[in-house]
Formats: sequence, C-alpha cells, structure tokens
Amino acid sequence: MKTRLLGGIAALIVAIIGTVLLVSYVQNADKRAMAGTETESVYVVQQAIPAGATADKIAASVSRKEVPKAALASNTVTDLASLGSKVAAVALVPGEQLISSRMVDEQSFLGPSRVQVPAGLQELTLKLPIERVAGGKVNAGDTVGVFLSLESATAGANGQKASKTQLSFHKVLVTAAQFSDGAAAQTAAGTAGTAGTTQASSTTGSSSTKVPSDRTYLITLARNSADAERIVFAAEFGKVYLSKEPQNAAETGASYVDSSRLFR
Repeated sequence: MKTRLLGGIAALIVAIIGTVLLVSYVQNADKRAMAGTETESVYVVQQAIPAGATADKIAASVSRKEVPKAALASNTVTDLASLGSKVAAVALVPGEQLISSRMVDEQSFLGPSRVQVPAGLQELTLKLPIERVAGGKVNAGDTVGVFLSLESATAGANGQKASKTQLSFHKVLVTAAQFSDGAAAQTAAGTAGTAGTTQASSTTGSSSTKVPSDRTYLITLARNSADAERIVFAAEFGKVYLSKEPQNAAETGASYVDSSRLFR
C-alpha cells in the first residue's frame, strides 16, 4: 500500500517537474530563435486600435518588442512622443508593427465624414455656399438631389434670356463633406442651428459647433462620367444646388423650370 502511494507521489512530482521544464522551454523559444540575430526594439500592437485613435490611446495598446532587423517594416515608430497630436489613419490589428505612415494629422482624418465610392463611379468635389447645401446639413453617406441652373448666353425673341433650372439627378451619394479649409464637416443629430454643422472628432467622442469663415463647403459626390461632365459644366457656367434627398423621397413631377413655366 505504502509502495503504491510513494510511487504515485513520485509520478506526480515527475509530472510537475516536466510541466515546469516544458513551460520554461516554450517561454525561452523566442530568445533562442533570436540568438545571434540582429534585432531592434519597436512598438508592436497588442490590442486592436480603431481608426482615429489618439496617441495616448495608441500608447495604451502597444508594447515594445525585439524584432529581427530583417523583419522590420519601413518607418517604424521608435518613440511614441514623435506622434504628437497625430491619430491612426486606419484600424490597427494586434501583431503588426506601429509605423508612422499610418498616422495622420487629426485635421486630415475624416473619419465618419467620408464613405467609400461605389465601384464604377468617380468622385468630384463642389465648393458651394451654405445656402446651396441644404443649410450645411449634408453629411457623408447622405443622398442628395442635384439641381443645375443655367442662364442662356443669348436672348430669345422676346428679348429675355432662356434661363433654366432642373432637378437633374436624384439620390446622388455624398462620399465626403468638408469645410472649405478641408476639415471634416459633420452635422450633429438634433442640433441643427443657423449653420447646422459641427466639427466632430471620433477620437474623443465629442463635437464642437463650428461655422466655416467663408460659409462654404466642399461636397464630394459619386457619379458616372457623363453625369459628372454635366455637373462640372453647370458649376463652371451656372449654379449648382443640393437638396437633401433621402431614399424614400418621391422623384415624380420633376421636369425643368424657365420663365415661361414658372407660374404655371
């Protein structure tokens, strides 16, 4: 009886020692692999970092790690202080090295004020005053109606110029909405004032009201080549207005208006 008990205890001790040795071996595997290899200490992402994260949030999600020089990415960040007020331009995943090319100035990060352009379409940007952009209440991801208004260069038989306005395009996707200085423009839900715009920072979760000094906006639209030509022509030689046109807005009844049809 005692012999079996002693044998069981001995087996348990051997198993514990074996486990400790195995864990130690595995833990030192990286060090053995690095032996004789030139390495450099860089920051590696440990926890997922969302796009727009500020330097302090990035610092809490990375740690220094020895990486073989042959495996170093270009422009690796070796000093977090060098990031300054920059933010992550894209989402960063655990295991990747922190590189400076993925950091951008906070004002350059559009975040929710930009959406992907659909395949087959191209983008064009219009600089429009606030009254032509539905009071500045247009955000990336919205759909708009595009009104083209032109004045004829020549007068008709009655001596009047044949000016026309038409709702030419329905439900055009807005891929970016910016202030005239290029900073992201975003309307805060339920806070539509005179300007109806705010500049929001997705990195802080807060927003502050801001009206562009010249009251103009840069609105980027996604459209095919033929439609883009017509919009650019109208912007060059006439005027363009945008209405906020949601997907459930009716499209029937639109035609064009000139002086002869205005009061019909």
